[in-house]
Amino acid sequence: MILAITLSAVAMTAIVGIRYLIVSGAFAWVTVRKHPGLYAGLDPQVRREILWSLASAALYGIPAGVVAWGWQHHGWTRVYTDIHAYPIWYAPLSVLLYLLLHDTWFYWTHRWMHRPAPFKLAHALHHASRPPTAWAAMAFHPIEALSGAVVIPLLVFFVPIHVTGLGIVLTIMTVMGVTNHMGWEIFPRFMWTGRLGGWLITASHHQRHHELYGCNYGLYFRHWDRLCGTDRGVGGFERDHARAARRAMAAGTAPAE
Repeated sequence: MILAITLSAVAMTAIVGIRYLIVSGAFAWVTVRKHPGLYAGLDPQVRREILWSLASAALYGIPAGVVAWGWQHHGWTRVYTDIHAYPIWYAPLSVLLYLLLHDTWFYWTHRWMHRPAPFKLAHALHHASRPPTAWAAMAFHPIEALSGAVVIPLLVFFVPIHVTGLGIVLTIMTVMGVTNHMGWEIFPRFMWTGRLGGWLITASHHQRHHELYGCNYGLYFRHWDRLCGTDRGVGGFERDHARAARRAMAAGTAPAE
């Protein structure tokens, strides 16, 4: 049994790590094509982001692997495979519910991480990426990584969700984590401005968090920031792009656009 659990944890760690490398690598590649020179001169930072992210992959993978083993062999969780086990309308509702609960956990733990002691101890490592890149999505101190790693493994014990819905949640989590840090806005303008943009978080909103620190703590949605008075709107990328252009000129590479 111990061997089986260990193998499951190792396999899940590998999956999380490979998923990170593929998704972050893909968006970093798109960034180089879309904004040449944006990451110029950041090679030491990128290497640090990758190393910390791969370390975080283990902290995400181990609890996920243990829970996956328990689900497969003992039915520990509320994850179901028969789409008719619950009403069809519940399938998309469960995805939204997971995102809302995850966002709530993230907002309050993230806000706590900005208190002086936990920030100095753990969260400062993530903010050491100036500016953050597509590789920074999982660049966390182990304490912060562990606080994020337990959310989904705990939710599956209490909130029913179809296995496909769980895959959608994990995909959204991964994509948003990467795109929120890559230094430019990949999503259509209506997703970060106007009525819809007033409730969704994309890179423009999270960029301001990395500029001002004490605001914009959410992950997917802006309602907690709005309710708690910590929403400072969306930021711009002009300053970081200008700095990137200077770095690119100094390095003799193409400037960021």
